[in-house]
Amino acid sequence: MSKMHVKFTLNGEEVEGLAEPRTLLIHFLRENLRITGPHIGCETSHCGACTVDMDGKSVKSCTVFVAQANGADVTTIEGLTNPDGTLSVIQEMFREHHGLQCGYCTPGMITRVHRLLQEHPSPTEEDVRFGIAGNLCRCTGYQNIVKAVLAAADQLAAQKEAAE
Repeated sequence: MSKMHVKFTLNGEEVEGLAEPRTLLIHFLRENLRITGPHIGCETSHCGACTVDMDGKSVKSCTVFVAQANGADVTTIEGLTNPDGTLSVIQEMFREHHGLQCGYCTPGMITRVHRLLQEHPSPTEEDVRFGIAGNLCRCTGYQNIVKAVLAAADQLAAQKEAAE
């Protein structure tokens, strides 16, 4: 099969490469671009370990062809740290509230939470549980993940208020 030229913005920087149109975005990220934050889990869109943000929406990169990302703006967990390389508020709250154990789901979970908190800046516990329902965690039981998300929402709201 012939390869196509793809070009998109990844974590704020233009990237490009050649790939077969049927190549999945997760494979292009990991194999061509060496972006290893998004994980390959189920490859059926059930687990969410491969979640990335694409054009302002959470997507499971195991179900997106790299051709669909051509011209898109894609953000992975690597793009969510602060500009100085420190952890973002969401990442810090996951650490502080023990919202991770083995860590396999964590990059996809945090990437989803990033978008969730943009969609719902002041979520209820129910909003959080519904919002992360597409991301599975086999270790934590979700309680600490929910605590981390609610704490991150509070901190982000306080930062926004202080800036205004």
